[in-house]
Amino acid sequence: MRNYCIRPAGPGDLDGARAVMLDTVYRDFGTGYVPRWHGDIIDPVAAYLVPARHTLLVAIEGAEGEGGEVVATAALDSRGPAHPPNPRQVAERYPCGTTAQLRRVYVRRGHRRRGLARRLVAELLAFAAADGGYRSVYLHTDPAVEGAEGFWRSLGEVVHDERADPGGGQRIVHFDVPLRAPAPFATPFAAPSPIP
Repeated sequence: MRNYCIRPAGPGDLDGARAVMLDTVYRDFGTGYVPRWHGDIIDPVAAYLVPARHTLLVAIEGAEGEGGEVVATAALDSRGPAHPPNPRQVAERYPCGTTAQLRRVYVRRGHRRRGLARRLVAELLAFAAADGGYRSVYLHTDPAVEGAEGFWRSLGEVVHDERADPGGGQRIVHFDVPLRAPAPFATPFAAPSPIP
């Protein structure tokens, strides 16, 4: 069994985090990099590290995390889903500022099925609960990605499935995840320090 260190991303982690995210959008999603959807991947500092209420976590292979490879990412921001492209009722239910949106929960193929995504999400939920200003947790997923829909159904509730819309919408499934402080893991979570 491999050991992993989960921590807030620092400057030395950003290239590895970008690599995990870009590999995912190219290999798993098949979309490649689309600027209007993936701008946060190119500039994670502005998207996740500078804003106090946002965070980007990384999982590093190795118990201490020093010198290891970034093998997974997970992010949270206070931007609710925009309409368009998301359905109006979803955007209205999850307004910016009070919605913690989970993003970029990606694990490299060789490291899946080891509980990394679940640990990362637990840390994000703890971050959101500690913030005190979030009232809901939202995410959307592409059910065509192997294992994604089942994973999110195990953690949350479907609030809208676009596959049931006339024409199938974007074929995205939208989820509500309960906002609760989960039991802590062995690795304590610390808020990221601002990066100049």
